[in-house]
Amino acid sequence: MAPSANPVPSVSPVTRIVIENAAIATVDADDTEYASGYVVVAGNTIESIGAGRAPEGLENVVRRVDGTGHLVTPGLINTHHHFYQWITRGLATDHNLFNWLVALYPTWARIDEQMARVAAQGSLAMMARGGVTTAMDHHYVFPKGSGDLSGAIIGAASEMGVRFTLARGSMDRSEKDGGLPPDFAVETLEGALAATEETVRKHHDASFGAMTQVAVAPCSPFSVSTELMRQGAELARRLGVRLHTHGSETVEEEKFCHELFGMGPTDYFESTGWLGEDVWMAHCVHMNDSDIAAFARTGTGVAHCPSSNARLAAGIARVPDMLKAGVPVGLGVDGTASNESGELHTELRNALLINRLGVHREAALNARQALRLGTAGGARVLGRAAEIGSLEPGKLADLVLWKIDGIGHSSIADPVTAIVFGAAAPVTLSLVNGKPVVENGRLLHADEDAIARDARQEAQRLARIAAEA
Repeated sequence: MAPSANPVPSVSPVTRIVIENAAIATVDADDTEYASGYVVVAGNTIESIGAGRAPEGLENVVRRVDGTGHLVTPGLINTHHHFYQWITRGLATDHNLFNWLVALYPTWARIDEQMARVAAQGSLAMMARGGVTTAMDHHYVFPKGSGDLSGAIIGAASEMGVRFTLARGSMDRSEKDGGLPPDFAVETLEGALAATEETVRKHHDASFGAMTQVAVAPCSPFSVSTELMRQGAELARRLGVRLHTHGSETVEEEKFCHELFGMGPTDYFESTGWLGEDVWMAHCVHMNDSDIAAFARTGTGVAHCPSSNARLAAGIARVPDMLKAGVPVGLGVDGTASNESGELHTELRNALLINRLGVHREAALNARQALRLGTAGGARVLGRAAEIGSLEPGKLADLVLWKIDGIGHSSIADPVTAIVFGAAAPVTLSLVNGKPVVENGRLLHADEDAIARDARQEAQRLARIAAEA
């Protein structure tokens, strides 16, 4: 018999990974949990989840994982970061935000493509090892002649195997205009908008399960002109992508906005089109009741960065009040020049502890609220709540197995309390899109020793260049 002229292409069967005998915190709308349960991953999505043993007769199971002594949660989602700062850690350690920026901008303004790539690798490696499956980077320093910084950062994330959002930042208000960055470290209004649009068109993937997305992200009110804020918002909405910036981080910023614009940060953001369900802002430490109400009314999200806020003495964000009002809130590492550990899983604990120092005291946050901030909250802030952030059939298979039967956690009866209140739990397995990224605490797609060596070398090179300038 002659072969068909139009043969039907063969379709590879969907392979499955089965995790059993684990405690499970789904972080779904009902906070469903299982003391001992299973998760079945089919391809890149979660097929089923429940109590007891996995269903019998599953086909094409390529791996079975005994989760005894582990807690399974959704992968952690980072909603604010500055990867390039990995090679300027440990500097200006006793400064507030504005003085810290003035001290470090002259060094940051000398970064190049190689430095950006190595710094991204270090930042991503530290987060991925600690359970982050979706990362983001707000990169806003684009020195002239520095190369393809956005491409370098996106490439590093792709190699690491994590889901990623690049917030393509920009600055056009330099020292001569009353801003903080050096004159040679900023872009023109036209140049920033054009480069941002090019980055979105080249790299943004709007499809379900996308591994790379791009947001429009002018840096902050004190480093960006009003026109860049306004036209940046218009650009983002024309292209159908999200918007991100810094907001209400310090009392100095509040004063700056009143002096320059005649209004506080939230009113200024609203006047430039920067409140809405497609917007999230980093920090939001100094928010009054009216500000919180405006964020809740418009669905504007917040990236809460407790360690960085403490490191720079910025204050304690009113996270309990934001959550009560219905404001979307996720967690952020922030740049590693203001959070040298670079780990998001420690932010679960720090968010809970620091917020208990505020007016709500012990009622501020509990362990499950902290876990929700780092998972479902982050997914909502990034506009991906239908895809990630909870363990539910049909959602993407981004999940983490935390080892909780070791010396650091075995005497804590409640698994969620163990990973939030206890020491940073080791990651036995991390899946992104159904594919392993971390095994037994080690990265599968990166050489950690080489990353550490390269980061040290690039940090030294940057310091030399800055000293010679």
